[in-house]
Amino acid sequence: MVAGLIERTWGKSVASLDYETEKNAFREYYESNRAIIDGARKSFITLISSLLSSESVISVSKVEGRVKDREECLGKFNRKYRKRLEDEKAPYTIREHITDLIGLRIVCLYEDDVERVRELISQEFEVMSVTDKISQIENTEGSFGYKGLHLDLRLSGGRKALKEYAIYADHPFELQIRTVVQDSWSILDHKIKYKKSIPNGLKRRINTLAALFELADREFRAIRDSTSEEIDRENSDYDQIDQESEAVGAELHEAREIPPRRHAPLNAFSFLRIAGHFFPNHEFEAHKVDGFTKEIVDLKPDITRGKFNFYLRGTISEVKRYQAEFERTNEGETLNPYTVIRHCLYAGDKEVFASMLTDVARESFEAWRQRN
Repeated sequence: MVAGLIERTWGKSVASLDYETEKNAFREYYESNRAIIDGARKSFITLISSLLSSESVISVSKVEGRVKDREECLGKFNRKYRKRLEDEKAPYTIREHITDLIGLRIVCLYEDDVERVRELISQEFEVMSVTDKISQIENTEGSFGYKGLHLDLRLSGGRKALKEYAIYADHPFELQIRTVVQDSWSILDHKIKYKKSIPNGLKRRINTLAALFELADREFRAIRDSTSEEIDRENSDYDQIDQESEAVGAELHEAREIPPRRHAPLNAFSFLRIAGHFFPNHEFEAHKVDGFTKEIVDLKPDITRGKFNFYLRGTISEVKRYQAEFERTNEGETLNPYTVIRHCLYAGDKEVFASMLTDVARESFEAWRQRN
């Protein structure tokens, strides 16, 4: 029993081969250090969140954490370590084998963010061990299932020396890094109670479902990359858009003599490029651009990027003069870039784009135009 007496410094115990002694020692450690353990969890979440926020190239959905239940810790020790340690006659403490007493999870948006997070975390913490379940699955033919990266970590020497972290220096933690899709699969996978000793047809259905989740991860990344490529292509192509606008003007001036030309249709990417040209200091949010572009295309399905640019180029000076007077005479009210564009389109083609302005806005704009 002497070997199982608890040292009160940090709740450490002297190793023994007596499970009952070690079980009681772990329970006493857990209860007496519960507040410090939870404080460590909160501190590690704050630290990791701060590190991630400094990396703009990493897209993270959430950072969360939990303290493992006391009896769950004992159950894990019994399943994974007890028999081997007792067979080897190796004295043990339970605490040293529960590296995930504090567990954190980073949920990324895309597959390649997982490796970026790993590199960042490895630079900032001491890595004790790595379990790469992504490689384990991907390097096994015909195998599907939970994918994620698990790191057993502790504070680096430099941070342990800092006053705000010194109290947590003795607490390791497990960090799981997953994508949103991998996280969703993990949650659903735990709901499938029977996966091994079941008919092959049911096994195949489970594997098919897991494969679809894996495919979804790849497609999300591919869509992100293709979206970036489309935006880059439009960003380098404004001169071409301007040339298409010149052609639109010529076609309108001599409609019967010049056959219509096939130009690129307006979409969210070309809208973003053109709007960015006229409003270089405004940050256009993707979801707003997407909905606004659809509104324009719904009203004029054949609108090209050149025609849209033509409308803005031909009317924006007038609309900005109206904007200046409107904001001067209506204290506290402003016309944001989307509202300015609505006025430009209306000024360019009243019949098609009348519904883009409210009755009050149209009447105000028309009254101003008559006065000016």
